[in-house]
Amino acid sequence: MGESILKQKSFLLAKTVVATYQYLNSEKKEYVMSKQLLRSGTSVGAMVREARNARNAESKMDFIHKLGIAQKECDESLYWLELLLETGYIDDSQYKSVSKQAEEELRIIRSSIITTKNNIAKRKL
Repeated sequence: MGESILKQKSFLLAKTVVATYQYLNSEKKEYVMSKQLLRSGTSVGAMVREARNARNAESKMDFIHKLGIAQKECDESLYWLELLLETGYIDDSQYKSVSKQAEEELRIIRSSIITTKNNIAKRKL
């Protein structure tokens, strides 16, 4: 998976999270969990961009660190989505739609971290 795919998908996830946040606020009058989802879900893309800058200007280890934060934020988003589902604020189809994007993003981030670590290890040999 290329870096541009990671960037594109994280931005699409952020847009979906923003739309979900807007729905939860306007239709369900839910303000606390939706705000947490908004923060974590939009943070993924921001950290992906920071990682890209670290990769270009700083170190591979900083790149891995920033992607690690993005990974945590993505996983946190999945938590908030599960909680919103279990408390009846979103239905199963809404959950599946957003969580599918988040899980895919999580897989891409993990793959990027592993690939970068493997490349670092190869250079040390």
